Amino acid sequence: MKERLEAVVGWLRLCTDLGLSLLCLAVIVGLMFGPNAPFFPVDVVGNILAVTKQLGSEGLVGLVAVVMLASVFGRQLKE
Repeated sequence: MKERLEAVVGWLRLCTDLGLSLLCLAVIVGLMFGPNAPFFPVDVVGNILAVTKQLGSEGLVGLVAVVMLASVFGRQLKE
C-alpha cells in the first residue's frame, strides 16, 4: 500500500513539475510575443496579473494564500 501511495505522489509531483514548466513557457511566450501570439492564444500574463490583483484585494487571506503557494513551490524545488 505504501509503495502505491508513493507512486501516486511521484506522478503528482511529475504532473506539477510539468504544469509549472508549461506555465513558465507560457509566460515567456506571452512576454516575447504579447497576448496575441498565434500559436498560444491565451493571455497568460494578463491572467496572472488578474489573480495577483484579486489576491491583493483580499488582504490577509490573499497574503496567506500566496505564502502557502510559495512554500509548496519552494519545497518542490528542494526535492
